[in-house]
Parts: sequence; C-alpha cells; structure tokens
Amino acid sequence: MLNEIKIAWKSAFGKNEFRKTFFSSVILLVVVLSLLSRFLNLNEKRAGISFTDPYFGNIPPIDLTWVIFGLIYIGLFAGIILLLKHPENLLLAIQTYSVMVIFRIIAMYSLPLSPPADMIPLVDPFVQLFGSGEVLKKDLFFSGHTATMTLLFLTAPSPKAKKIFFIGIILVGAAVLLQHVHYSVDVIVAPFVAYSSYRLVIFINNNSGLEINK
Repeated sequence: MLNEIKIAWKSAFGKNEFRKTFFSSVILLVVVLSLLSRFLNLNEKRAGISFTDPYFGNIPPIDLTWVIFGLIYIGLFAGIILLLKHPENLLLAIQTYSVMVIFRIIAMYSLPLSPPADMIPLVDPFVQLFGSGEVLKKDLFFSGHTATMTLLFLTAPSPKAKKIFFIGIILVGAAVLLQHVHYSVDVIVAPFVAYSSYRLVIFINNNSGLEINK
C-alpha cells in the first residue's frame, strides 16, 4: 500500500499545475479554518432566531455525542487513508472542504440561529482536550458534520466506499437531529451545499488548467 501511495504522489507531483494547486489549496484550508474558529467564537455572542422544529415533535433529545464523533472521526480517518492513494481526489476533498467552510461562515452570518431549547450540547472530546474548552451552541446553519460526511461520499474513490459513506450521511444526520443539536433545516441543506461546493471546485479547476473529470 505504501508503495502504491508513493507512486501515485510521485506521478501527481510530477505535474507542475497539480503541485502548485495542491500546496496553495492546503494554505487556503489553513486560512479558512482559522477564520472559522474566530467567527464561531464571535457568533456565540450574537443574537439568533429560535423556532419550534416541526420534525422534533414531542421526541425528547437523546445524548448521542460519542456515536456522532465516532462516526465522524472514523469516517475522516478511513477517508484520508482511502484518498492517500488518489491524490486528485484528496485535492478535491481539501478544496471542497475549504469552500464549504466559506459557505458556512456566510450562511451563519446571514442567518444567525439560537439553538433548540432542549438541545444537548455536542461536546467534541478532542476540542475539550486540546482546545479552549468552550462548547459551541450556535454553530448551526448548516450542519458541518453532515456536510463533511457528504464530502467523504463525493470524493470516495470506489463504489463500495461511497455506499459506506452514504450510510454515514444518514446516520450522522439522524444522530444530530435526535440529540437536537441542529434544526432539521440545518441537516437537510448540508448535503446540497456540499455537492454545490464540490461541483464549483471541479468547475474552477477545469477552467484554470487543471483538468479533473468527475
């Protein structure tokens, strides 16, 4: 496997356009993640809209924190391992994630929401361990977890992997709704934004000299 990865990346980096695009995309990702972190902290202090979600009904929230993060982190780990043998797909994943983050900042700024009244906060164990420890409650529209799982589905290099990540989209979306971490609109919109980001990235690459056929 390591030999396959080495051969794939040697071939990819042999193309000047790919090499320049890859490194600039990594820098862009770091920048937008830094902007997202700053924005989320500011967003917690903003007034937001709260409403009764018709899909919640009388169903009480269920704490599925470890299920959600188990699915997300296992999915990310598996996705990165799979994509390492496919540099073009990994590049698409990095670029698409950056665009999704930009769209999330715009969306949350344009539509500030207050969390559902009976929300069980989603406490990320790694953020608690290595970060500031602050629990974000207004990181809402749209669901980043659902969008990320959709991204893994879109960039997965094989039909079998796509089926697994598709199931992941359903499970993660259902879990954040059952925990009342998100409104249903947050989850419903997420896959569409992820797909739009993915297609936009392909369009930009194909019109900038880096041909990507998907």
